[in-house]
Amino acid sequence: MTTTTIGITGMTCGHCVSAVQSELSELPGVEAVDVELVNGGTSTATISSSAPLDAASIDGAVAEAGYTVVPVAS
Repeated sequence: MTTTTIGITGMTCGHCVSAVQSELSELPGVEAVDVELVNGGTSTATISSSAPLDAASIDGAVAEAGYTVVPVAS
């Protein structure tokens, strides 16, 4: 099991969360997606998958939902 955490900007509501979860869940090997909404800030998504995910695939899925992947603040 691999866990990947990403930052996402532009999300403001539950519909945003659902859209991102739906797109990320369609990636091959993804078993679970947990999104923490931060209205007006950088939200985070934690993705559990059976193998490491390609960053371009993650970026593409989030873009398809209408949002942008950004670095997670440490």
